[in-house]
Amino acid sequence: MAQVLFQTALLILAFVTLWFLVSLVKKRNDVADIAWGLGFVAICFYLFLTQPRSPISALVYSLVSLWGLRLAIHIFLRSKGKAEDFRYKKWREEWGQYFLIRSYLQVYILQGFFMLLISLPILLAGLAQSQHLNIFTVIGSLIWLIGFAFEAIGDYQLSVFTKNKKNKTDIMQTGLWRYTRHPNYFGEVLLWWGIFLMVLPLPNGFWGIISPLTITFLLLKVSGIPMLEAKYKDNPQFQDYKRRTSAFFPLPPKRQ
Repeated sequence: MAQVLFQTALLILAFVTLWFLVSLVKKRNDVADIAWGLGFVAICFYLFLTQPRSPISALVYSLVSLWGLRLAIHIFLRSKGKAEDFRYKKWREEWGQYFLIRSYLQVYILQGFFMLLISLPILLAGLAQSQHLNIFTVIGSLIWLIGFAFEAIGDYQLSVFTKNKKNKTDIMQTGLWRYTRHPNYFGEVLLWWGIFLMVLPLPNGFWGIISPLTITFLLLKVSGIPMLEAKYKDNPQFQDYKRRTSAFFPLPPKRQ
């Protein structure tokens, strides 16, 4: 396990460094968001080539790669032809003369660190030999499917709304967004809990819990909901929406 973990860490280091160079050429750090999903695809591909294959590893590689490719394509299309994401633009202005080193360390290296933590179930699946599918596989796959659907449908509904809305201050409040302010984040967290359940019966499988705990913490407390909602702190329509709508778990909206 230690050797594969080290090799994966080196792969991630090379991967995020490459994307840092891409960001310098493009003059925008939000390419890191595209790189996020693709990084997990790269990990799956590396393990597929270097480790013995089993039904559980094939399933995990397939599901993670499907998620990673969809997310990368969605973010690429969303950002195409637009200015750099406001979060990265703010950092660019705040970091001043230390922009390059802080970008590399605080955006790309930090992203690589979290990528390594979240990829632990993928590594556990890749190291498992002759493991057959079981009830954990079925339950985990169903949870993954629900999570993937929430993320993909939520992203699609928001993209359609964004293209058609008449006022920049309008807030998405229909579809899945009627029941949770962040259906895409809820979906991403849920699908990683599904991946964890798939690998739980494997040797050292419980260590895979680090993955969903990490992504849950990041999206709920760090780079997800807090940073995004801070943008709308002075938007009355969003504040009204916030009072009525669950932040994360899908729930019926509160009555006004």
